Amino acid sequence: MSRAALLLLEDDPAIAQTVQFALEREGFAVEPCGWLQEARMRLARGGIAAAILDVGLPDGSGLDLCRELRAGPQARLPILMLSARSEEMDKVLGLELGADDYLAKPFSPRELVARVRALLRRAAPQPADPAPAFVVEGAGSRVRFHGELLSLTRRELGLLLKLLDAPQRIHSRELLLDAVWGQDADSADRTVDTHIKTLRAKLRAVRPEPDPIRTHRGLGYSLE
Repeated sequence: MSRAALLLLEDDPAIAQTVQFALEREGFAVEPCGWLQEARMRLARGGIAAAILDVGLPDGSGLDLCRELRAGPQARLPILMLSARSEEMDKVLGLELGADDYLAKPFSPRELVARVRALLRRAAPQPADPAPAFVVEGAGSRVRFHGELLSLTRRELGLLLKLLDAPQRIHSRELLLDAVWGQDADSADRTVDTHIKTLRAKLRAVRPEPDPIRTHRGLGYSLE
């Protein structure tokens, strides 16, 4: 059985060696790159299961590559961002550009391995579901959950549709606020939390378990 190939874009040799050792010990095949252009060339050859991208690089930023991947033929490639920047806005920027997860340095190699495994599990093909949990009808004007039509407010519907646009991707509160409230987005993040709470209650009324909306502390929400 072939090992999953991971692209590692990291210009610090010590960190790259630590990450490569931790992942290869767990059975992954790691292909390290120290330059942005080198990573682009390797990705173009295909065969990469997930990408681990550092933000600060000698010839650019991993955020640039993340943006390029999301706009190209490898748009669904799982991406984990690494950065020495731990500020919330840096995490939000990475997630809004399409990263699936974000890990600030310094980090535990064990946590890194766990997050990579989680990314690959979520990206793995799932058995065909003859009855999907969510069905969007009427050109996005209504949604059924396990066959039952949901009675949603305009904001609740907007939030659910946005989450459904990219299931399992983390959506920051700022992104949700801008996408759903638009020019009226003069409310605090608490507005999003309140509407997510009422949306969850309506989903639970149809199917108590499991909760399909996942909270990522300090980052936002995703739809499982």
